[in-house]
Amino acid sequence: MKLIRLLSLALGVPGILASPLVQIIHTTQSPQPHKHSLNPYPDKPKIVFRDDGTLKITVFSDLHYGENPWDWWGPEQDKNSTRVMNRVLKDEQPDYVVLNGDLITGENTFKENVTRLIDEIVTPLNAAKVPFSSSHGNHDNQVNITHAEEIIHERKVAPLSYTRSAPTGIGGEEGPGNYWVPIYRSHKEDDSPFLILWFFDSRGGVSQQGVQNPDYVDASVAEWMESETEAMEKAWGPTNKRSTLAFVHIPPHYISPVQNTITLEKNPGLNADSLNGGGSVQSTFSPGNEGKDAPFWDAVKQYLQNLVAVISGHDHGDEWCAREPTKDVIFCFDKHSGYGGYSQPEWGYGVRNIVFHSAAGGRLPKVESWIRLEEGATRAHVWLDDSLGR
Repeated sequence: MKLIRLLSLALGVPGILASPLVQIIHTTQSPQPHKHSLNPYPDKPKIVFRDDGTLKITVFSDLHYGENPWDWWGPEQDKNSTRVMNRVLKDEQPDYVVLNGDLITGENTFKENVTRLIDEIVTPLNAAKVPFSSSHGNHDNQVNITHAEEIIHERKVAPLSYTRSAPTGIGGEEGPGNYWVPIYRSHKEDDSPFLILWFFDSRGGVSQQGVQNPDYVDASVAEWMESETEAMEKAWGPTNKRSTLAFVHIPPHYISPVQNTITLEKNPGLNADSLNGGGSVQSTFSPGNEGKDAPFWDAVKQYLQNLVAVISGHDHGDEWCAREPTKDVIFCFDKHSGYGGYSQPEWGYGVRNIVFHSAAGGRLPKVESWIRLEEGATRAHVWLDDSLGR
């Protein structure tokens, strides 16, 4: 049974009814007056682990809706992507879903169709009544669409969307999508989350004036991470009581050399996309620009205590997990989920599943992850712990 608190407000979309698979717990939550709100979702259900102590997160990445809308091919790929979403959601029954960037191929969109594409993407999620969050990618910033516009529209049409924008001034040019989502161990532990999901905006793409956006997490986000984690410690106590998991669409440039060290035995999964090309990782659009993501990567290590992994999409042919040695941080690629975007027939389409297993005595959960393909086959199973890559 999915243990999420469904308020009537969260189900206030025509055609969406309370599911018998969902436990409805009616509570009243009041907004926190703290400058850095520790209850950023006072009007939404609190998300908790299942009764058996597990939590499953399913990650759809690089859906790329909206390609070639002027001919038959593009709409057909959108239908295929929707089929993937519907089948995976039915089979996997996730407790939470992440859309990890490049929801739309923005350079192919027009003003008159771009919000309709968001409607298409969230329709399977609304039908499944599953809470979810989005990060955004370089193709979501284009002349006819921005990250901010996608966030605003998604929140309007998806009652269980937990996507939101950072405070004004955080995220830099075209990078508002920096936020966190608290996950609780049970409905009885209302004041202290067991897991924090962090979402970071790696920007990229072009502005609505046609100017290239920076393709790295802005340095202002590092300062914001410090203030947010300080507020969390003050309200919830020491960080050793909760885990963290991070999502960002474009991988940090520190991952490039790691690719040369992985093996199928230690790092199972497709490894078909080189990270040495321009734009394959953060801050690589211009020579000598590497390292612009350093404040972000430093902050990840410093402030995200008990970090399970950093999860990225962007490079459609990669789906491995490895340990980044300079920070001793586990990094994983998603699985290319959408039929839009570049691909090869042998790569297939699917998702990354991440499952948390609560331990006895309040200890931090164990976490496993694997790739699930559209037709149901699984591969690249790993445990996201100290054994990975050893």
